[in-house]
Amino acid sequence: MGAGKIAGAGARDWDPDAYSRFRDLRLRPALDLIARIPSLPERGKIIDLGCGNGAVAEALNHRYPKRKLVGVDNSEPMLQRAAATGAYHRCDLADIAEWTPNKPPAMIFSNAALHWLPDHAELFPRLAGSLREGGVLAVQMPAQQSAPSHRILRDLAQEMFPDRFDFTGWVPPVASPVDYAKLLSPFGALDIWSTEYLQELAPALGAHPVRRFTESTAMRPFLKQLGDTEAQVLIERYESALEKVYPARADGSVLFPFRRLFIVLSLGG
Repeated sequence: MGAGKIAGAGARDWDPDAYSRFRDLRLRPALDLIARIPSLPERGKIIDLGCGNGAVAEALNHRYPKRKLVGVDNSEPMLQRAAATGAYHRCDLADIAEWTPNKPPAMIFSNAALHWLPDHAELFPRLAGSLREGGVLAVQMPAQQSAPSHRILRDLAQEMFPDRFDFTGWVPPVASPVDYAKLLSPFGALDIWSTEYLQELAPALGAHPVRRFTESTAMRPFLKQLGDTEAQVLIERYESALEKVYPARADGSVLFPFRRLFIVLSLGG
């Protein structure tokens, strides 16, 4: 399990406002995940790992009103926005790839964050092993990497800027459900499923709606490696390709299928 290589991979810091443009579409999978979480141990905190701007905090607090909720993220602007919600007991700035809890929590909840991290074969067992007895690992990750919206980006970047982008031997960052089942089944009871959401994207002034959706997430590591002029050329070619795959309807909106993978592990179940 692992991601392909983007030379010098990194990204401009997360923009809370850009990410929030599609808040409802990004929140729905988190709510679907919460609905499938089994009972938690009587004691222990809930960790919102990769909490971003705190979009899921209200829903978690509603489901678990007596639990202390801790947000963890590596983006200071996002974490500041999360802390401002007042929903978290504490917000910790940390590299979520290396984060470990001070005390075993009742649940580690992660919505649309772990797909950014490498080496899931090491990461997921480590997170599962950090839970208290009976604890829950609940994860949602986009599994869109082979869809045109993401494949076109890789193809264009490598074609146009081969000195900075190399996807030879590329492996999707999110593995198959079977792979995660093999990793996690020794820890307890598993519930793994995938859902393809047919998202209706509203018209976007001066941009293809799918490009507007991906610019705050999937496009970030690509744009980081480019100058302003280079980025504009890539965007123009990307939008031209998107128009063929995701044509606009009469009102300018676009139907955008988007697949997500869900994992709920109940320790020792």
